[in-house]
Amino acid sequence: MKLLRFGAPGSEKPGLQLEDGRRIDASAFGMDWNDQFFGDPSNLDRLKSWADENSASAPLISDGTRLGPATARPGKLICIGLNFSDHAEEAGMDIPKEPIVFFKATSAIVGPNDNVTIPRDSKKTDWEVELAFVIGKKASYVSEEDALSHVAGYVLHNDYSEREFQLERGGQWVKGKSCDTFAPIGPFVATADEIADPENLAMWLIVNGEKKQDGNSSKLIFGIAHLVSYLSRFMTLEPGDIVSTGTPPGVGMGFNPPQFMKPGDVVELGIEGLGQSRQVAVACP
Repeated sequence: MKLLRFGAPGSEKPGLQLEDGRRIDASAFGMDWNDQFFGDPSNLDRLKSWADENSASAPLISDGTRLGPATARPGKLICIGLNFSDHAEEAGMDIPKEPIVFFKATSAIVGPNDNVTIPRDSKKTDWEVELAFVIGKKASYVSEEDALSHVAGYVLHNDYSEREFQLERGGQWVKGKSCDTFAPIGPFVATADEIADPENLAMWLIVNGEKKQDGNSSKLIFGIAHLVSYLSRFMTLEPGDIVSTGTPPGVGMGFNPPQFMKPGDVVELGIEGLGQSRQVAVACP
């Protein structure tokens, strides 16, 4: 199933995208797409039954309606750095021996088509198309063999970054990753049964009509099962948590000279099976 949320910021309602592309209001199901929903596998079975019975009669979501973040705000938004072999080559860096783990503040999460705000004093705001996954079952010290049973679904994420804040200001990467609007999530979460092979998905990103990133999740250094198992050794992964798996080559700082964002830029991105999103860059008020 394809789970989405719609409506004004802070007042989003749950919805579904059907196989024929129609989007319906799923408020009558009685749950938002949050930790409680993802944490109980029976909820997905109940939702499927509800959709079978109600998809023809549920209110349609009209074209032009704002889509919110595809999940309610998670407890954690965990990111993996330098996790594509071709991106490591682009950056001139060695392949990591273990996953590079950092966090984005959940306050950065916005809808897939909301504006992206270039932070005050920013000179190096950058883009990153990423495949993210949503945790279903609680995961603590899980094996790789069992790891994928803890994944509820997959979602498109643009891991915006301010490279000066991230790399030149000392401390941890989180400063350059957590600015408001730096985590558009969606348009929908595709439940795990929708994606036959998450490690073979085409990924792309376009800026002002020019393709910058053209990759595939087959280039992941550390795969999804490994990431779930690895992260669960250091922290409990809870239902609704989001893990973003890294980006292919073509980020702005990888060009010579680097290409960073300015107000008015239009960024479009997508992943095979996970839809696409679009953000317009605006200056910080």
